[in-house]
Amino acid sequence: MNRTGGRGVGVRVHPSGSRPHHPVQPEGAVMVHANSLAPQPGLGLPPLGAPGMVALIALILGTLALGVVQGPAMGALFLIGGALGIALYHAAFGFTSAWRVFILEGRGRGLRVQMLLLAIAVVLFFPALASGTLFGNDVRGLISPAGLGVLAGAFIFGIGMQLGGGCASGTLFTAGGGNARMLITLVFFIIGSVIATAHFDWWAGLPALEPMALWQPLGPWGGIALSLAIFGAIAALTMAVERRRHGALERAPDSPRHGLARWLRGPWPLVAGAVALALLNFLTLAISGRPWGITSAFALWGAKIAQPLGIDVSAWGYWQRPANAEALQSSVFADITSVMDFGIIAGAMLAAALAGRFAPSLRIPLRSVLAAVIGGLMLGYGARIAYGCNIGAYFSGIASGSLHGYLWVVAAFAGNVLGVKMRPWFFMERRTSRADG
Repeated sequence: MNRTGGRGVGVRVHPSGSRPHHPVQPEGAVMVHANSLAPQPGLGLPPLGAPGMVALIALILGTLALGVVQGPAMGALFLIGGALGIALYHAAFGFTSAWRVFILEGRGRGLRVQMLLLAIAVVLFFPALASGTLFGNDVRGLISPAGLGVLAGAFIFGIGMQLGGGCASGTLFTAGGGNARMLITLVFFIIGSVIATAHFDWWAGLPALEPMALWQPLGPWGGIALSLAIFGAIAALTMAVERRRHGALERAPDSPRHGLARWLRGPWPLVAGAVALALLNFLTLAISGRPWGITSAFALWGAKIAQPLGIDVSAWGYWQRPANAEALQSSVFADITSVMDFGIIAGAMLAAALAGRFAPSLRIPLRSVLAAVIGGLMLGYGARIAYGCNIGAYFSGIASGSLHGYLWVVAAFAGNVLGVKMRPWFFMERRTSRADG
């Protein structure tokens, strides 16, 4: 999701020369006229309209129905997904744009907020994961092998982030928020994911370190100390780069709304988005027994679509693993990741309606469509062979202390550097005055 003032047609400069103060449509989408963004007195709540009402009803009825059919925990997880969608949209919490702005402009505020996100997460997660229980429930982290498959997959994913116009969470919440181009990215994200499951065993067989988390040899508090030192060093590096290039650190933009109106309609402070995502991920851990993930559901959806088309995915090694085989035979509404993804889409749609910004447009430049197709395929393929995306491997992986999460972020950042260099061929880009996360 683009909320950056770096290169990219995902951000438009207002006639006055200032930047918009709310999530905007990524590359290739038609923008809402600047006059429609003027702040309204009081709450200024726009009518929800059909999309907002559909989203609200879906969240209410979905929570109740899942609670009855699949159990209270599943209903709660759907509602948490909705809250994640609202937080992602209103805070415009994009991983892709923050990395691009740092690469192009040397502005690191978005990256520093990501370090805050991770810091809150490890403080919450490590003691629970080390004990193995949370509020009386068994819990486990997303801890995977760190090897060549992770390096390759994360690098591919990183390129896909810049071409597709978003990461996994960004694709979901912008698509839910009404961006037609990101629906294209999502479709090919799903296709790339299921293709990767055909090759998963080969990638998994490449040399790799055994799964390990920082809190295992160091204990939870030692792991927290080392993690905070790493996050602090990265934040300090971004500050040094930004000061060297710009002389001072960028300040957060002023909001056109205040009080309750800001929390209902947005935009939220980026820091508030980070706090909300960390707390909601911790709540996910407490209820589901494992952290938040996104992309395993895309592979499942693709596999379920492929089967009626005559493609026997059950013969592939990935789908013969007990948990994956069970998911393939069961309803998607029995799959935690799928249910939370549905919730994110509904929550983002509701947030967009509250913000008065749900306005899909099909007028997408051909090159932007092509970038969405290529980027989506790379996102899907890369995420599956790397044991996760920016959420499952980066956010939840590092929150779990997994070494593969750190390896993932290094390779993904390198992929983003290449992806940024490829963007001018697909998008008409220009440099704007300010950058955000």
